[in-house]
Amino acid sequence: MRRAPLMFLGGIAAAAVCAEIVLRGLPVSTATMTGYYHDPDILAYPAYHTWTMATGWDLRNPHTLRANNWGFAAGHEFSPDPHAVALIGDSYVEASMLAPRDRPATQLEALLEGHRKVYAMGTPGTAMLDYAQRIRFASERFQIRDFVVLMEGADARQSLCGSGNVVSRCLDPSTLEPRIARHPSSSAWTDLARHSALAQYLMSQLRFKPAAVVKAMFTRKPPEESNAAAGKATPPSPDPEQLAQTQAMVDAVVQQFFAAVPRAQIRQLVFLVDGRRTSQAAPRPLAELERAHLILRLREQGATVHDLEPLYAAHAARSQRSLSVGPYDGHLNPMGLHLAMAAAAQSLAR
Repeated sequence: MRRAPLMFLGGIAAAAVCAEIVLRGLPVSTATMTGYYHDPDILAYPAYHTWTMATGWDLRNPHTLRANNWGFAAGHEFSPDPHAVALIGDSYVEASMLAPRDRPATQLEALLEGHRKVYAMGTPGTAMLDYAQRIRFASERFQIRDFVVLMEGADARQSLCGSGNVVSRCLDPSTLEPRIARHPSSSAWTDLARHSALAQYLMSQLRFKPAAVVKAMFTRKPPEESNAAAGKATPPSPDPEQLAQTQAMVDAVVQQFFAAVPRAQIRQLVFLVDGRRTSQAAPRPLAELERAHLILRLREQGATVHDLEPLYAAHAARSQRSLSVGPYDGHLNPMGLHLAMAAAAQSLAR
């Protein structure tokens, strides 16, 4: 009676070992080892750390990245250089799914005709108030005075505590008061899983979440309900109270952002705001109104703001080629990044 369970467990262990061996020979995403190495409000990689990134179960777009001397996936070592440009953002700036020559910092540097270095300071999973900390850091440590921020339209909302896109500074979603919510230190289990190809494949490639599996086991969701939800083509228009709350949230985030950046030391601050990548007009749901209000408030603060939607629309009117990496990845592809970086280069040239 005892032999059968032992054989069952032994079979599982043997399968796990075989899977570990096979996956170690494939470009599975490896541990990034992120931490607060240089500043308590900035998440970075260990200096000169090398890691692999790939997308999906079939390991699309695999690339090996290497951190520089300050823990960023950048083409340059960082050193004091008042003539350099800092490119700030999240995974859109790191662009780990693209070849190095196609990443935004490389493209922007080429558009500047090699006259200025571009310091890529992108940290995936961050938002607007985290960008402010990197601007402050680059100004203090590297004497940089010109900044380009590549951001999503939802970056203000993602700056709320608990959004999943915060690594240090955030606003309380109820009171809009400033808070600090740093990532906790890794556990022994996390450290062990970081070095397992099988664990990385499950978590990074398959996005396996045990809690979600357990929840799904006890949640009834018939197919017809899913189809009905998917069939809702037009989101409802926001009511005045929703719109007022959204605008108050954006105002609070923008105010906190400009309170954190060293405005006296900044010469140029250029924002590139991502948006819909189509030439077709569409209703303006709450998210679009939020984005428009964010652009308005940034301009009122004296920043140069490029709304990328008109550039995308002009491209869509003359070409059917997508500006996204693929249907599985909504990040900008090299063509889309070129449109954005050309706009930034034009502003910097002034």
